Amino acid sequence: MIFNPLNLDDLSGYQQWRLQKLRAYDLSQHTKLVELPASAVSGEEVVRIASNCQQFNYCLYRLVDPSHGNKSFVRNMGLSLGLQRLDGNLCSDEDNISSIQVKDTGRHTGYIPYTDKKLTWHTDGYYNKESQTIRGMVLHCVRPAQSGGENLMLDHEMAYIQLRDESPDYISAFMQSDVLTIPPNVENGIEIRGAQGGPVFSLDSLSGRLHMRYSARTRNIEWKNDSVTNEAVACMNELLNTNNPYVISYRLQAGEGIIANNALHTRTAFIDAELAEQKRLLYRARSYDRVRSY
Repeated sequence: MIFNPLNLDDLSGYQQWRLQKLRAYDLSQHTKLVELPASAVSGEEVVRIASNCQQFNYCLYRLVDPSHGNKSFVRNMGLSLGLQRLDGNLCSDEDNISSIQVKDTGRHTGYIPYTDKKLTWHTDGYYNKESQTIRGMVLHCVRPAQSGGENLMLDHEMAYIQLRDESPDYISAFMQSDVLTIPPNVENGIEIRGAQGGPVFSLDSLSGRLHMRYSARTRNIEWKNDSVTNEAVACMNELLNTNNPYVISYRLQAGEGIIANNALHTRTAFIDAELAEQKRLLYRARSYDRVRSY
């Protein structure tokens, strides 16, 4: 039976679930990479990646031969793990896989992932409507930056535990249906996406697992203005910006990547190479599906 983290009255269930999570992290398996010997993911590798995602909501992997890391690999990797329905967003390519690199022209220039600047902590698709909830993703590195560009990850279930241990009221605040609103997206005077409101913590309707919708941005974001919510946001910021033992930092190299159940993540600023063929390039596939369980 899956524990329901939104039932704050189930103290026994919470303590059992919390203990299981903490024991998994004590073994430090969340920092280990799964090596893939070929472009095709075998059954053994699939199970290991899925197991890590089940426990920690993300998994690092490495292709033994980085040259296999093309878009077909990214798509097939996702499919082997149940990530079937890809999210076609404003900046994704025609195949719904985004080529994440610095862009100097076009629509991409208005979005931080396509610059060399630091990203704030977030979960993907926090501005999407509920029917387009992002549950899983593949982020694959084709070429790293010349320096910088580290990826930081935090299992959103661990963030939940840390917040709840501080105060269950913070969880209640983040469960409010109007706690976090993203204003409309307007380009050249035209509204291309309406305002999107909703909770931070919710129960995923497909899997029954905890889902988190969050952004640490201070602009173009509106938090409900009440005292408990303000305290919860401040606590969350502290968890993300101090020496949190459950945050990992890893600089992806060519042929390496992250599979995640849309855990909290960010990226540091970076310095790109001078030559176009050496500049940082990552492929990102975002899905309406979670990594399947085996």
